[in-house]
Amino acid sequence: MAHRLQIRLLTWDVKDTLLRLRHPVGEEYATTARTHGLEVEAARLGHAFRQAYRTQSHSFPNYGLSQGLTSRQWWLDVVLQTFRLAGVRDAQAVAPIADQLYEDFCKPCSWQVLEGAEATLRGCRKRGLRLAVVSNFDRRLEAILRGLGLREHFDFVLTSEAAGWPKPDPRIFHEALRLAQVDPAVAAHVGDSYHCDYKGARAVGMHSFLVLGPETLDPEVKGSVPQECLLPSLSHLLPALDRLEGSPLGL
Repeated sequence: MAHRLQIRLLTWDVKDTLLRLRHPVGEEYATTARTHGLEVEAARLGHAFRQAYRTQSHSFPNYGLSQGLTSRQWWLDVVLQTFRLAGVRDAQAVAPIADQLYEDFCKPCSWQVLEGAEATLRGCRKRGLRLAVVSNFDRRLEAILRGLGLREHFDFVLTSEAAGWPKPDPRIFHEALRLAQVDPAVAAHVGDSYHCDYKGARAVGMHSFLVLGPETLDPEVKGSVPQECLLPSLSHLLPALDRLEGSPLGL
């Protein structure tokens, strides 16, 4: 008789999988700047942030830890560059705004738990699964999850800052498997990034589920991910696990 697969560990991405920002970044930056007497259009700040974030991530990957930066300094630099690109050249005026934004994004009120997240996490726990976080986030994540009442669901929280490697680097997934003391064949990962989450987990032998966002899925991506591994919403995860465990060889 063929043995049925039994998943023992489920690792989770966080941003845009379990949580999302309550307001767009540009709006948050503009509102905070206004409290410091500085008026900048939210749309301009939003566009500038995306450019600054891409540049900073390319020049100093994983918060620049291997280049002597701290994650806090990395983010403060992103804010300074965002305002500079939006036309504000006075770094001294922006510095207190950057400090406040760094602290504000650690507060639960800046984040929103996505629909179905809590119920899905409880359902996973009820069926005996061990849960853990594997996220390209910084040291603030523990406090954010605790403030939103989600930390209790996870055995451990592994951020790219703590691990030293960001997804899709296989080493962060291997570290999660080591901490949980499970083999990749009985572990699965859930996330919204095809490159970082789905492919990253599959590359180390884990099963993987891709959470679909509001944007239309790229046809090439859709063609390379089995339909049963695509999650239109988190409420589809438990049925997908049932199908995975119901297959003698898994997916």
